Formats: sequence, structure tokens, C-alpha cells
Amino acid sequence: MLFKTLSAAVFGIDAALVEVEVDLAPRMGDAMQEASPVIVVGLPDMAVRESRERIRAAILNCGFDFPSMKTTINLAPADVRKEGSAFDLPIAVGILGATKKIPPSLAEETLLIGELALDGRVRPVRGALPIAVAARRTGLRRVLLPAENAPEAAVVAGIDVYPVADLREVVALLQTVPPLPPPLQVDLPALFETANHYPVDFREVRGQLHAKRAIEIATAGGHNLLMIGPPGSGKTMLAKRIPTILPPITFEEALETTKIHSVAGYTDARGLLTRRPYRAPHHTISDAGLIGGGTIPRPGEVSLAHNGVLFLDELPEFERNVLEVLRQPLEDQKVTISRAAMSLTFPAGFMLVAAMNPCPCGYYNAVSHPCSCTPPMIKRYIAKISGPLLDRIDLHIDVPAVSVRELAAAESIEGSTEIRARVDAARQVQLTRFAGEALYSNAQMSPRLIRRHCALEAGPQTLLEQAIRKYGLSARAYDRILKVSRTIADLEGEATIREPHLAEAVQYRTLDRSFWQG
Repeated sequence: MLFKTLSAAVFGIDAALVEVEVDLAPRMGDAMQEASPVIVVGLPDMAVRESRERIRAAILNCGFDFPSMKTTINLAPADVRKEGSAFDLPIAVGILGATKKIPPSLAEETLLIGELALDGRVRPVRGALPIAVAARRTGLRRVLLPAENAPEAAVVAGIDVYPVADLREVVALLQTVPPLPPPLQVDLPALFETANHYPVDFREVRGQLHAKRAIEIATAGGHNLLMIGPPGSGKTMLAKRIPTILPPITFEEALETTKIHSVAGYTDARGLLTRRPYRAPHHTISDAGLIGGGTIPRPGEVSLAHNGVLFLDELPEFERNVLEVLRQPLEDQKVTISRAAMSLTFPAGFMLVAAMNPCPCGYYNAVSHPCSCTPPMIKRYIAKISGPLLDRIDLHIDVPAVSVRELAAAESIEGSTEIRARVDAARQVQLTRFAGEALYSNAQMSPRLIRRHCALEAGPQTLLEQAIRKYGLSARAYDRILKVSRTIADLEGEATIREPHLAEAVQYRTLDRSFWQG
């Protein structure tokens, strides 16, 4: 008896359908063997091969009979490696279907994923959202999956999502003709309605007007930002409030970001990530943890921060090799991880926000605290961050210690709502400018677009040339200054980059100045 069910395997942030074929055949040899043989073929990994005993126990503990025949399970296509425990449920349903407990017509229209416990409970798995997208793409009518994974799969329109708790419930659903209506519906407008309510606000930040201005420019143009200041000056406090002024995430961005988090195993109870992610890994993270990796590549922090913010506090404390792997995603907005078995690409379009002390003790140039570092020590400390990485950070700003008078002052009259309004207006200008270019911010401009949209008149051009000669800036820094200038002009509602816009952009290159270089 041959029975077929459908499942899916996740590769990167996408999924491909897998056909699970179960064949029952008469046993050969000693009929007194205690257990019937179960063979799994089709390039299964260890988790899939181990599923045989989980499935046997789950079927028996749910009150069903396990066939006493030779059971052969094929996962097709057979030349693609299958990994993970998500195939438990479709294999179990295939075995029960082969014993004529489930109509084959309903199983052929249903995609099944889920890990089985020994008592038959269905446990959550990774990648429910990309699997639901694959089901819709191939024209399937419904998906049965663990209840914990159902909210994220239900955001995909055009398929019926059934959350299930155990194997008995799955069999009951597949025996029902016609199928029951889907019990789970997601109200997307309601999800996005509460997306911009944050527990923190820029109104709570005292002083630091210069830093706030630089952060507004960075978020308006999608630029990378480095904050330099002594301990306690508010660098982390400022960074945590950056998501509150970013433009609202679109449905397409939310879908792509949720797929990444789903593949990584970070499920959200609401189903869809309706806020831009904010990731702040510790400085002890490895390069694989930051960029992604593993035998079967998984997304790292740069991909988990896609469409959001990646905050690196104490930047010089990160290992040099860890920081250097940031170069590719900062330039290409994606990460490609190659292994012997496969090569996968993950999106990594994030805004990098970093913070550091100005010296090892942290008090260089501080008014209220003496610095104990020598010039060579300071130079070595700054040199932990390579020139090519600094070139890829658009704004370097000083964040000085806040005075007692500023701390005692009332809250700022301008909060995240007011700043976000200006950022949104500048982003709308950029969306109009880049219509048809698949870009959404000035930071993504190519050299061709820089020449088109950042053309300078004689006065600003002379000013930029003087700054390049004085500070010895690289060609990449030259382009970054032009992009920041374009964003400042957008915030001011100017169609042309003028000298004040360019001068402000140049002064945001703190670590390029000769003052820091010896």
C-alpha cells in the first residue's frame, strides 16, 4: 500500500515542497521479530532518521495500530538533503494513511509540518512562514501545523491554516469531508495599528542636541552611525530609542523580516513582526554568530536585524575578525554563506549603530574626569577599528557627558513623534526620487545615482575638495559625505545640496580628522 503526504524543507529563508511517500510491504525473514522495520531514504539527516522511534511511540500512544509490515519512507526529491524534526507529522500521517485510516484525496491537498512528542503532541518547528508561502505558491489549499506556529503562517493570504495540538486531532481533521472551515484568522490592520507604540521616547533624553540631530539625519537617510563618548553619556540610551523614529515597517518588509526570524527559531506570538527589529549582540559574539553559519547555514545577527537596527556597543571590544565580516553586508545588504553541501544567501539590509569610548579608560577630553591613557594607548585603541570599516560608517559623532544642569532640566518638548514626522517626510522624498530603482533611502545610492542626485555647484564642490585634502578622506568617504549631504537637504526641503548641508555632513566624520590620528 502506497500513501503520499506533503511537507516542506527550508533552505535559507525560502522553502520547497517535499513529497513524503510511505510504502507498506510484506515482511521478509523471521516473522517473530519484535518491531517491524522502518527505513527512511531521501537524504535524511540524523533528526529525520531518529524520527522513526518518535513516530512509532506517538502512533501507539494515540491509540492507533502501527503496521506490522516493512515500512519504507521516501522524502522526494531524493537528491536534496532534509534536516530537522518537521517531517515527523507528515510521516506519521503517511503511515496511518497507508493503513487506510485517512482519505488520500484530503492528504494530497494538505501540507503538514510538526515534531511529534512520544505521547502524540505536536511541537513547534522552525520556518512556518516560508513554508506557508511555499504552500500558497504551489496552489495547496490548506496547512496543518503546530498551534504555536499557526499565527505566523496565517498571515499568508490564500491558504487555510489549521493549528493542531496532537496526532489525534490531525487524523480527525483529515477524516472530515468536506473539510472544516479554518479556525484561525489574522487581523493584519489590528496588528499594525499598535506597531508604533514604544515604551521609550526621545523626550526622555536630556541634552545631547547634537547627537539627536545626527541620529535624525541617520534615520532619515538610512545611514550608519558611530557614537563616541565617555561612559554614562547616554550612547546606549540614544541607540535604544532609534527604532521609535524609524518609518513604520511595510507589510512586505514585515513578511521578509518574519521569515528570517522564523527560520532562526524566533517565533512571535502575534505571528508577524510589525516593528523594525533592534538587535544588540554582546561583544563576545563570534563571527558565525554575527554573520550566520553552521553546517546547515542559519541567519546571524546581521540578518535578524534586516529592515531594522544592529547596535554594537563597545565597538573596539569586538574581535577584529568579527568586525571585518561586516564589510560585505554593509556594502551588499546581503550575506552569502557557502558550505560544501550548499550556498545560501540571507538578506542583511540593516542600519548599523555603534558606540565606543574615546580611549581605553573612557575619559579622553572629559571635563570632570582625568584621562589616564597615553597617546600611543589611545591610538592603538582607535586602530582596533579598521579604516575600511570606518569608511562604511557614514556619521561619526561625539557624545559628551551630560552636565548636572541638563540632567535637572525638564523633559524635552520634542519627542519621538515629532522627530519621526520629519524622518517620514524625508523618506517620502527619497521614495519619490528612487521610484523604479528598488531603493528606499539615500544610503543605498550607487555611484551612478550619486552623480545624478548629488551634483554640486561650484561653492559646495570647492568646500568638499578642501575637506578631502585636509582630512585625507578616501573615495568611499567622499561618496558617504555626498549621501549624508543629500539627506540633510531632504530634511530641509531643499532640492539642491548647498554649502551648509555639505559642511554639516563633513563635521560628522570625527574619526577621519587628523586630531584622532596622532
